[in-house]
Amino acid sequence: MGNLINKAVEPFNVKAFHGGELKTVTEADIKGHWSIFFFYPADFTFVCPTELEDLADNYEQFKKLNCEVYSVSTDSAFVHKAWADASPSIAKIRYPMLADCAGALSNAFGVMIEGAGQALRGSFLVNPDGVIKAYEIHDTPIGRNVEELLRKLEAAQFVAEHGDQVCPARWKPGSATLKPGLDLVGKI
Repeated sequence: MGNLINKAVEPFNVKAFHGGELKTVTEADIKGHWSIFFFYPADFTFVCPTELEDLADNYEQFKKLNCEVYSVSTDSAFVHKAWADASPSIAKIRYPMLADCAGALSNAFGVMIEGAGQALRGSFLVNPDGVIKAYEIHDTPIGRNVEELLRKLEAAQFVAEHGDQVCPARWKPGSATLKPGLDLVGKI
């Protein structure tokens, strides 16, 4: 898999379970706002509901930052609905749960586990133009930190707005940024 930074999200068309209904989501739906694509291996598993509940508990913070969250697994939208009906953790979800049954999205984002029919844990931050600005991929037993994902979103938005500044390690809104230039070389 090659580097995906600054690559446009490929055209896609998938079913989703969202707001108690089955819907279709395409690449056109991700334009005009920031997006998080949050791939996970499978519904009705162990680490996955802890991550999706963490996203659900922080969903309003993403929405305040003009960001939609899209969880993605290779399960069908019907399985997503059944999981929401069966699990109190998943019942909290208000973001779209994408059904990547054919694995097209998982393959396009480079997270498909060949031969398993499941995705690795991949988090992709996409700008309003549909371009990937940050991502990380974990092996299936390693859960992710939604606080760090929010921090990356805030940093990406800051850099998009203030192109002459960059965000150092552990940067949070209101913290000092850096303005790249020769005067900083060797001073940090």
